Amino acid sequence: MSHENAPEPLIPGLYIVATPIGNLGDVTIRAVDVLTRCDVVACEDSRVTGKLLKHLGIHKRLIRYNDHSDEKARSKLISSMRDQAVALVSDAGTPLISDPGYRLVQDARSADIAITSLPGACAAVVGLTLSGLPNDRFMFAGFLPTKEQARLAALESVKSIDATLVFYETGPRLVKALDAIQTVLPGREVSVARELTKLFEECRTGSPEELAAHYRMEPPKGEIVLLIGPPIPEVTSPQDADALLKLALEVDKPSQAAGKVAKETGLDRKTLYARALELRNE
Repeated sequence: MSHENAPEPLIPGLYIVATPIGNLGDVTIRAVDVLTRCDVVACEDSRVTGKLLKHLGIHKRLIRYNDHSDEKARSKLISSMRDQAVALVSDAGTPLISDPGYRLVQDARSADIAITSLPGACAAVVGLTLSGLPNDRFMFAGFLPTKEQARLAALESVKSIDATLVFYETGPRLVKALDAIQTVLPGREVSVARELTKLFEECRTGSPEELAAHYRMEPPKGEIVLLIGPPIPEVTSPQDADALLKLALEVDKPSQAAGKVAKETGLDRKTLYARALELRNE
């Protein structure tokens, strides 16, 4: 039997492979190459990963590795990486981003195992870019707690962070999460991005109160990225407004700068526009 066309095996070690979050066309060429050439695939759910590999025409041995895997299973995987290429995947998106893998990578580093991470799909980043919320600074904070008081406390702990906050959420818990945001972070702009890259993709932006009312009437399905805009700047003097306008004028026209500052502060847009024109001409 000829092996002339057989792919060259990978160097032993751990390969962190991002997989599609919905649209299978989003798998990268490099991910397909690694999944084709690796010796074994460690996955959350062999049924989910099996469907992806079947779609790609790849046949590999699958080993289940998830949040319930114990230290013994982890040690066994680490040991196999010394002479095999092990690809780590999650059910969707980039492993370790609210998915299993942190301890495996930590232990692999401690054991001097070669580690390669492949960039690819990540729901948090897709949701951020769709939302229109500020993305120069953002904080990913995983899932909000399921219990009400813990959820409120979690939001309270991040309310002063000057960045867009990014959470994962589930359909059944979304309205409760929006109600909690309205309680702790009233006035913030919020985006709900769901079914990302799929047929019924949606990104809806508004106040937490508006969004909660909408999703009470139309209960959401699918996995959700929940984004909260940064704190609203406090304007206590004309000088504060001028500072915000000057910052906005660095990238926007006067009308756009006035609209942005009006939205951030609640000040009159026409007044801000007139002042923006003055500042531009100074």
